[in-house]
Parts: sequence; structure tokens; C-alpha cells
Amino acid sequence: MPKFKYKVRDTSGEESEGEVSAVDRFAVAADLRSTGKTIVTIEEAKELSIPGLAFLNSLLGRVKLRDLIIFSHNLSSMMTAGLSLSRALAILERQTKNATFKATIKTLIEDISHGNTLSGSMEKFPKVFSPIFVSMVRAGEESGGLSQSLLVVGDQLEKSYALKKKIKGAMIYPAVVVSALVIIGILMFIYVVPTLASTFKELNVDLPTSTKIIMWISDTLANHFLFGLMSVLAFAAGVWGILRTKQGHRAFEYSLFYIPIVGTLVRQSNAARTTRTLSSLLSSGVDMIEAITITKDVLQNSYYKEVMDLAIDRVQKGISLSSVFTENEKIYPLLVGEMIEVGEETGKLSEMLLNVAVFYEDEVDSATKNMSTIIEPLLMVFIGGSVGFFAISMITPMYSVMTNI
Repeated sequence: MPKFKYKVRDTSGEESEGEVSAVDRFAVAADLRSTGKTIVTIEEAKELSIPGLAFLNSLLGRVKLRDLIIFSHNLSSMMTAGLSLSRALAILERQTKNATFKATIKTLIEDISHGNTLSGSMEKFPKVFSPIFVSMVRAGEESGGLSQSLLVVGDQLEKSYALKKKIKGAMIYPAVVVSALVIIGILMFIYVVPTLASTFKELNVDLPTSTKIIMWISDTLANHFLFGLMSVLAFAAGVWGILRTKQGHRAFEYSLFYIPIVGTLVRQSNAARTTRTLSSLLSSGVDMIEAITITKDVLQNSYYKEVMDLAIDRVQKGISLSSVFTENEKIYPLLVGEMIEVGEETGKLSEMLLNVAVFYEDEVDSATKNMSTIIEPLLMVFIGGSVGFFAISMITPMYSVMTNI
């Protein structure tokens, strides 16, 4: 957290200075006022810039999605039970373990005590409260159903959290297996292959191309490790640099649609995220245009963002929302457009969007559960092929040696 230098004056008129860590100036001001002192100045202290330190602080001081889910659900429950907003926030401020979130909630309490709205105060913390969170809270305040809006946004965040967790979980198994294979391969190239290679050179054996490739890799790793490492890092940096460009990132996003299994998962997960976000916002009373705009910010893939831009343009012109999804069936499954059309015709758009979200969340859940079953035989083929290539490349010259003997 940043540090702030302050100067205050007590009731006798005596001034004093100090330095404190806080999430922002508002949190510092709240703490100082609680002591009964008059604030003269508050300035952010300039700190020595150390490479990587800012990034480390941002990781240590960030508010996790799980904290926000607990916050919204508990705040909704306490308000439903009859507690005032300020008292409910005070309880949550005492309960939270995260120092950054604790300071944030303290500022919310301070702002509300001065007559500000909860949504207005949340807007001061864009790194903590996302646009969808703030918009749904504002809609709840305007409609008089704040506790219900908090419950809805909590459910929305929980579903998003579960969806990300399932997708990441499905990738852990193949990542561990491939990493283990790479480590074992490097060890064999460094310690096993050089011994065999020296034997082949002494006996002057005719070597096949595959064996020469393996020996070259082994020589690079064993005798030119630094060069090999720098080459790998340079290649990785080049790929990362290309992906950072707009064209490179677009090409990567486009390729995802055509990778077996992954393409289906991308379409289904984005369909679930889009429809659930729209449903949550519309059910909370958020305007259609604003709901689509916020949904666009939630989506990561640029192709899906473009569809949301088109949707905003169409809705502003009085054209149905369903037409946008129907025309983009290569990006969104056809069912999405059809269900939205039914929702528009029946006047139950929010309900239909929720049904679509639940359907595709179940599909993603099923796909991620089956992914390990599908990936396992593919990994076995890959491992078998790698081991087989290595074995044949090293055994073939041995047969030549035996034949010469």
C-alpha cells in the first residue's frame, strides 16, 4: 500500500506530522478524523522506485475475487436481517483479514456517514469493485432492492469464479505431465546421451539423421547450456512480443476457435459469461445499453467485444438484440440467439438469458470433467511417440555397431 505524509492540528492548536500506510487519502483522512484532529495536509510520500517492487506490492495488496463474493453475500444477508448499511459494513470491516480490503471498507463507511451512496463510494476503487459490481449496486439503490442486488452480484461473481476454476483445473493434469516429460528429457540429454554419443564417435558409426539431431541437442545442453537457455528465452520473448501486438493477439484468439475441444470450450464459456452478466444486470434494473457496455468489459476475447459493439449499435437503432447473436453463430452457439429471441417475444429476456447461462455452465462443467479423460490418451500417444523416437534414434546405431562386430 502507498504511504502518506500528513500534518494535523489538535484542539489546542498544536501541529504535528506523521507518515502512515493506507489504500488512499480518504482512508488516511478517515483515521485522522476519528482521533478528533483537524487535517492540515495529506500528501503521498514518494518512495524509491525498485524494479519489480510495484508489481509485488500489487500482488500482495490486491483484493481476491473470493473476498468480494463473501463480502457481497454477507452484506446482503445482514441487510435482509434488518441491519443498517453502516453497521453491516462495520462488521465486515472487522471480519476481513485482507489489509487493503479492510482499508477500503473503512473508507466506504466514512463516505456513507457523510451522505454518499455505496455505489458512488465504490467507484473510487476501480481495482477492487468492477464496473458490473458498481452498476448493480447503483441499480439496487435506485430501485430500493440493494440487498437483492448484492445477492445477485455475489452469485454472478461466484459463477464466474467457479467457471475459471474449472477451466484452470482441467489444464493442471496435462501441464504437470508435459513439465515432467520436459525435465526428464533435459536430464537424459545432459547425462545419458553424451556417453552414447562418445561411443558412436569412437567406433566411427554411420548415424541416422534423427540420432544426429538428438546428439546436437544434447551437445548444446551439456556444453553450451547458457547459449541454449538464452535461445529458448529469446524465442519465448519473441512469441510473447508477437502476442502482445494487436495483430498477433487477434491471430491467437482466432486460432482458439479452431483447436479441437478448446474451440468448443471457448464458445461455451464465453456464451455462459455473456448471458449470465446480461441477465444479472437486466434483472437488477440496469439499462440495456449500459448492460451490454459492461458485459463488453467483462469479456476478454476481442471477437466477442466486437459483437457487443455491434449489439450496442443495433439496440440503439431499435433492432432486436437476438439478431446480433444469430448472425454471429460462428462465435456464439446458435441456441444463444434463439433463446434471446424467445425472451424478447415473451418479455422474459432476463429469465431466458439466465437459462442459457445455466445450460452452458453445465456444458463447460461436463466438458472440463471429461477433458482429463480425453487428454490422457492423447498425452500417452505424445509420450509414447517421444520415447519411441528417442529409443529408435539411439538403438539404431547400436545395431550397426553389433553388425560390424
